[in-house]
Amino acid sequence: MASALNENQQMISQMVKDFCQKEIKPHLMDWDESQKFPIELFKKLGGLGLLGVVVPEEYGGSGFGYAEYYTAVSEISRVCGSIGLSTAAHNSLCTGHILAFGNEEQKKKWLPKLATGEWIGAWGLTESNTGSDALRMKTTAVKEGNEWVLNGAKNWITHGISGDVAVVLARSGDLLDSRGITAFVVERGTPGFKAGKKENKLGMRASETAEMIFEDCRIPEENVLGEVGQGFIQAMKVLDGGRISIAALSVGIAKGAYDAALQYSKEREQFGKPISSFQAISFKLADMATQIEAAELLTLQAAHLKDTGQDVTTKSAMAKYYASEVAVSVSTEAVQIFGGYGYTKEYPVEKFYRDSKLCTIGEGTSEIQKLVISRNILQ
Repeated sequence: MASALNENQQMISQMVKDFCQKEIKPHLMDWDESQKFPIELFKKLGGLGLLGVVVPEEYGGSGFGYAEYYTAVSEISRVCGSIGLSTAAHNSLCTGHILAFGNEEQKKKWLPKLATGEWIGAWGLTESNTGSDALRMKTTAVKEGNEWVLNGAKNWITHGISGDVAVVLARSGDLLDSRGITAFVVERGTPGFKAGKKENKLGMRASETAEMIFEDCRIPEENVLGEVGQGFIQAMKVLDGGRISIAALSVGIAKGAYDAALQYSKEREQFGKPISSFQAISFKLADMATQIEAAELLTLQAAHLKDTGQDVTTKSAMAKYYASEVAVSVSTEAVQIFGGYGYTKEYPVEKFYRDSKLCTIGEGTSEIQKLVISRNILQ
């Protein structure tokens, strides 16, 4: 696909490759083992314009589209899924929500800090009892004068501890009412807003995942994003873009695993010749390469629809569903090609293998993507 990249994508691709080789690759296993979210490294991505890829230049962003955003996330994830995940969540969820639904004053207040990496963003939808069933959220927002009082907790939040600002969805109306949820911007340091438990994860261990807790947390009226009661509808639209992010993350992980397996298959000898010469291995590589190519094309198609203002719900769900399953399949086969060495932490494929699984779960499981796709094609 390199020949099909536009000039901006080629520039971003090379910049990210150079950055990852110098700043990420030497440290990624240390971060993974210690579950350290490298905040200062992450902020450097802001200096490169990678934390506000689709944010207009007037708000401190790079002013690119989703095609360029795809390139940035996939190239980072080709080296480290954790940093790719954090980049995706920061861009498409917190920053993306404010960009899509904030008023001019809100955009000028928060986007420059997010786009430049001065501030790190978080986005709170999921709760312990509501994974796919978001309308049953228990976090409430009650209007008192010119303020809203938030009570509840959000789980599985990327940057739940380190985030400087969060977009939080809370129930302002009746349970199960899709127009009874409102989006709020909550800054770190607001009384009643604190971080909770940090998750000990199988993969993506250098991307921080934690609780956000709200106890009589008072939010000013001007921190409401869009109209009261429109939060759930906003969130579904934000997730359309978020699914392109996770598809990009998935393609990057798959490419990283494939790169390692391809190189190893040429170097590893058995029975007097490289294992790549055996059909059992070469056919695996052929399947892996084909799946990656198809996932990339599907994701770029969704990115094109997003950039041109077309309906992207079905295609982004397809891209997220297929690319995430490809990431798991390709990384699994990569471990198989490495054999016993693939099961050790001395080689990179075990990390791609662990990181890949979250792609089929986060921002809507594969099952939810199939639900979205089937509903739309049957209408």
